[in-house]
Amino acid sequence: MNLEGRKIIVNKSSSELAGMLKNPQGYKDLMPDSLQNFEAREDGFKFGLKGMPEIALKIENVTDSEVVLKSASSSLDFALTGTMNALNEKQTEVQLLFDGKFNPFIKMMVEKPLQNFINSLTDKIEQL
Repeated sequence: MNLEGRKIIVNKSSSELAGMLKNPQGYKDLMPDSLQNFEAREDGFKFGLKGMPEIALKIENVTDSEVVLKSASSSLDFALTGTMNALNEKQTEVQLLFDGKFNPFIKMMVEKPLQNFINSLTDKIEQL
């Protein structure tokens, strides 16, 4: 299952964004308003949103061109990638891409909430 967020322009350099996204605690500010709990860990974070089970993510890779977050749970196989394309020294184009391997039943249940989550994350990133 593949989902895409809209492309946005962030008024920060790609290296500035990469620096922010290396810090697990920094992701708390990007979470939707429905955030109920957030726990930063050494290599990632765990969060819970209203009406959804808790999700643990591991920060797999952060460069000036992308950030890759992977599920920390062996029962869920997915990655959330943020592509970052520097437009100039102060602006970066960002797009979130979700790639998950789910059975058809799970896909049907999670597709809409995940798309809403990606849209919300995109909105928060755009405000940076």
